[in-house]
Amino acid sequence: MAFVPASEKPPVVLPAVAREVEQFVSSGGWNQAPQLFALVETAELLAQQPELADQLDPEASPLTPIAQDELPADELDRALAGIVWPDAVTGCALAQEIVVLPPDAESELSEDLDDEAARRFAAEHPQRREARIVAAVLRDGRVSCVLRLRGSADRPEEVVEHPELAPNLTDALLGTFQP
Repeated sequence: MAFVPASEKPPVVLPAVAREVEQFVSSGGWNQAPQLFALVETAELLAQQPELADQLDPEASPLTPIAQDELPADELDRALAGIVWPDAVTGCALAQEIVVLPPDAESELSEDLDDEAARRFAAEHPQRREARIVAAVLRDGRVSCVLRLRGSADRPEEVVEHPELAPNLTDALLGTFQP
């Protein structure tokens, strides 16, 4: 089998990896700290660690997410700004729990609120929904996002996929690949 660089992989690979990361994080339940994953070429990983051959299939999953050390939830932007990936890392993904408000509630947010006041407003709003966002990016600029809205007694759990769900987050992740 020939090695295919990430830039030549079909665009469906990244959304599948984002879903895989979301499912992995979901298996641990809710109320988790942000989790960062390096995305590496499965074929290259197997070349370096052949003992993983019974666990990884490069044809089924050309990219393998590798969990990184825990990130500080309160200074996530600073932590991401300090990350520089080695060349072997093709991309990265971040899973983070957030609060989602409906559009009419977002319009109630005053622009002069600081970040902490805005978080309090969202956390206390009666129409809020807890969610987990997974943003995944590749060095070549491709992005994918998966959002899982937490279910409740009166609402089913929902999963939404769209590359533009978290543009600030995908921009921050892409920034980890800039020199």
